[in-house]
Amino acid sequence: METSGGRRPKALHGWRPKALRDGTDPDPRFTLANERTFLAWVRTALGVIAAAVALETFAGGIVSEGLRTVLACALLGFAAVLTVFALIRWHRVEHAMRTGRALPVPWVAYLLAVALGVSGVVLAVAIAR
Repeated sequence: METSGGRRPKALHGWRPKALRDGTDPDPRFTLANERTFLAWVRTALGVIAAAVALETFAGGIVSEGLRTVLACALLGFAAVLTVFALIRWHRVEHAMRTGRALPVPWVAYLLAVALGVSGVVLAVAIAR
């Protein structure tokens, strides 16, 4: 349902944040691809949560209790932050597509790589002891 200007009536835009009311609706394929990317980030966060639970549950004989708990809590916190950043990225990409701007740099990917790399090094050092 569109008006003569090619935009939806305001009543249908009421539930959207203002930033997603700017510009024009992009091709649905791009919006759905952006949504799939968001869901992939959420699945990644769920994987990090599973890793934290597995670490706390099964690494008792390998890693000291204090380090294990700290690392598991850090991974859980990181998963929560990753989910929030995924939502922010989805929002920024959607806004860029609607307004014809360049897509934002996926800096959350760098954050993920660094956080998991540091976690891996800490675990490797703990296991080697």
